[in-house]
Order: sequence, then C-alpha cells, then structure tokens
Amino acid sequence: MLVLLGIGVVVFGFIVRANPLLVVMAAALTTGLAAAWTPEADLAIMGAATRDTLASFGKAFNDARYISLTWILLAAIGLLERAGLQERARITIANVKAATVGRLLWVYFVIRQAAAALGLTSLGGHAQMVRPLVAPMAEGAAEAKYGALPDKQRFLIRSHAAAADNIGLFFGEDIFIAIASILLIKGFLEANGIFVEPLELSVWAIPTAIAALAIHSVRLWLLDRHLKRVLTVKAETAP
Repeated sequence: MLVLLGIGVVVFGFIVRANPLLVVMAAALTTGLAAAWTPEADLAIMGAATRDTLASFGKAFNDARYISLTWILLAAIGLLERAGLQERARITIANVKAATVGRLLWVYFVIRQAAAALGLTSLGGHAQMVRPLVAPMAEGAAEAKYGALPDKQRFLIRSHAAAADNIGLFFGEDIFIAIASILLIKGFLEANGIFVEPLELSVWAIPTAIAALAIHSVRLWLLDRHLKRVLTVKAETAP
C-alpha cells in the first residue's frame, strides 16, 4: 500500500499548484522508494532504489529523444512571439479584404485534414500553429471588419480556431493507413471477433471525413453570421 503514496504526492502538488514536471518526478521517486522500503531496508537498499528510479527516467528520455525537439520548438515559437509574430499575423490578414474568421478557419481546417490524411499529423497543432498564427490571424480578420473585439467574441474565435485543428486532425488521420488510431481500431475489432484489413478501415474513414468537412463548414459559416450580427450591433450602439 505504500506505493500509493505517489498518488498523494500528485494530488498535493496540484493542490498547491506546483510545477507539474516536478510533481511527477517527486511522485515517481516516492513510489520507487516506497516499493523498495521494508522494515529491514538500509541506506544501501534505498540508495539503489533511488538510482534505479532515476535510471528509468533516463532510459525513457533516451528512448524518446524527440521530446527534446519539442522543447526547442516551443522555445523558438516563444522567441518569434516576443519578436512580434502574432502582431505581424494580424496585420497581414487585415490587408486581405475578403478574409473573414470563418473563411480563414475553413482554409486551415482543409489543410489540416488533408495533411493528416497523408500522415502529416505534425503539420499543425495548438502550440505550433493555432496559438502563434491561426488564432491571431482569425482575430485580425474580425478586428479589420468590426474594430476592437469584446472578450466574449475574442475567446469564441480562439475556441473555434482550436476546434478547427482538433476536428481536422481527428477525422483526417484515420484515412492514412499507417496511423496508430487505425491499428487501435483493428485491434479492438479483432478482440471482438471482427477481422478487417487496415485498408478497409481507411477507405471507410473517407465518408466520415467528408461529412466532418461539410458539417464544420456550416459551423464556420454560422460563426461568421453570428459575429456579423453581434459585432455590428455593438459597433452601432457604441458611443
């Protein structure tokens, strides 16, 4: 039962809002030491348990070295934002007269879904695209037409930008045959006595992706109508 102390460390860490990485590390060390502890355990045994736990962390990091690229990417995006990336994105899209929030997000949705269908699932994402580029460009398109945005509409635009990324990826990646979700579906069906080939699953994912595109296109069209109705009224009633 002592190994459950790691759960307590996680709960306590989140209650005090400590750094999540430090909380997870502390919970892992607590669980590792608790698993090795016995009334007869001495410092040598506990030290060996600590080394084994840290070695497990090191092996996991070495086996997934691509994680370090993620940190480099986030640092690069942070520097670009500090240099004015979001502001330039807003200015650029504001010069496109035909751009609206719905049209811009529709274009990104199509690109995201098509790229995912080809297996390029990393071509996009919240940290890489939505926050630094897509959401600011969508806000810029709205500001160019209606002026300053109230917080409610600004957050609505940001949520739709995130949704375009999520939905495009979710319904696009199943078309690509060599994707983890296809293998997961195949494994689940086989466990229940249904045997299908990955190619069949990919083919039948195409109608679903087309339906998702059609439905989300309507949602983005309705978003444009909503913003036009609400923001036009606010602009007319403003002193």
